[in-house]
Amino acid sequence: MLTILGFVMIATFLVLIMMKKMSPMAALVLIPALFCVLVGQGAHLGDYVLKGIGDLAPTAAMLMFAIIYFGVMIDVGLFDPIVRGILKFCKADPVRVVVGTALLAAIVSLDGDGSTTFMITVSALYPLYKRLKMSLVVMTGVAATANGVMNTLPWGGPTARAATALKLDAGDIFVPMIPALAVGLVAVFALAYVLGRRERKRLGVLTLGDTHLVTETVEEKETEQVLVGAGAGTKGGAPAAARRITGGGGTGTSGSDAGSDGADSSDEDDLQVLDPQRATLRPKLYWFNAALTVALLTLLIMQTLPIPVLFLLGAALALTVNFPHMKDQKARVAAHAENVLNVSGMVFAAAVFTGVLTGTGMVEHMARWLVSGIPDALGPHMGIVTGVLSIPLTYFMSNDGFYFGIVPILAEAGAAHGVAPIEIARASLIGQALHMSSPLVPAVYVLVGMAKVEFGDHTKFTVKWAALTSLVVLGAGLLFGII
Repeated sequence: MLTILGFVMIATFLVLIMMKKMSPMAALVLIPALFCVLVGQGAHLGDYVLKGIGDLAPTAAMLMFAIIYFGVMIDVGLFDPIVRGILKFCKADPVRVVVGTALLAAIVSLDGDGSTTFMITVSALYPLYKRLKMSLVVMTGVAATANGVMNTLPWGGPTARAATALKLDAGDIFVPMIPALAVGLVAVFALAYVLGRRERKRLGVLTLGDTHLVTETVEEKETEQVLVGAGAGTKGGAPAAARRITGGGGTGTSGSDAGSDGADSSDEDDLQVLDPQRATLRPKLYWFNAALTVALLTLLIMQTLPIPVLFLLGAALALTVNFPHMKDQKARVAAHAENVLNVSGMVFAAAVFTGVLTGTGMVEHMARWLVSGIPDALGPHMGIVTGVLSIPLTYFMSNDGFYFGIVPILAEAGAAHGVAPIEIARASLIGQALHMSSPLVPAVYVLVGMAKVEFGDHTKFTVKWAALTSLVVLGAGLLFGII
């Protein structure tokens, strides 16, 4: 019964948010509360929720101060040169923009923290996507999938958990997997190219001029409105205005996957992010801020202090140095309060979902049911079975639940058929490309929140591509004899 109710609860949650019948925050709280009562454990709901909140409180604290820290770094202009470089590379070509999204997300993912990756990627590329009227779910989907592949780094979390659970060396797990993961990363860039081509077909071939955005003639000439945002130009930017030009940028209809999430031209204030004249710029402190950020990321990778403590100290120091006056500090915190509230609220709402799923025993029963359903004939192929199961299980479960609860069971089953634990550990990394878009991953709420994309839209768009990427990694692992 718990197995069935567990699957029904997850399905109900996903259906309601993808159909936009409930907001993710409300669904994360109300649906598990209802199912907790249905399984006859309503009296323990408070205990389950408090346990979930206790587990996720450090993550919520980390996200709160990380948002403030990177928000301040954006305000003071630390990432302006990066954005200008991306603009120069992309040249308003949707293909280059989407490929650039994958590249930036992959590079920043080297720090091992998904939240940091999404904050930097979205901060750098959101204004460009808005100006070109590109679909924002393309940005969130590509960034999440690229980060998922890179999340397998030994300091990223999953590899360390697999090593701990099976008492193996993280290096022995990760290093042989590098060729397969490299193929997975190539698959992400190929996906970015394909999605970029779709966006180019939808929008037409664009050129980013010095002071305005123009659409070049592709087939037949049409007259259309092109909105130009502030900061669009070179020196001093260009004022926000609508300008009629001649062009043939496609039909203007969205593709089946692209959606219309990024196609609206509202929120013109969002295009002010890179205004070269904004009052918050601190050019004299540029190298201090760069050194502080590098030091922070270095300490994060070295795990010198807990991540929440690092971002708490970093945010306090960044505010104090860049904005020494109390009034200015309050203004900066207030400017980013909406993001902080949205993300931290989603994390604590997710704590209800995970608390009930774990506390009632539903997740354990679901996992054991799946494992018990493996035919004996597949025993010698437990590496492949583990890789396939990791795709849905790491989406519906936390990494801790999967690696400490399920992987040891799979390793035990594999050992009975002569499959080495190291092979099971490597195969367990396969599903990470999809895991980063799981509703149980706090970082994904940073991504969709900053990109102003509905979580349901992100889920509908990303799941199929991320699952495909995971299967590519699995196929590469089999081809290279790693799994």
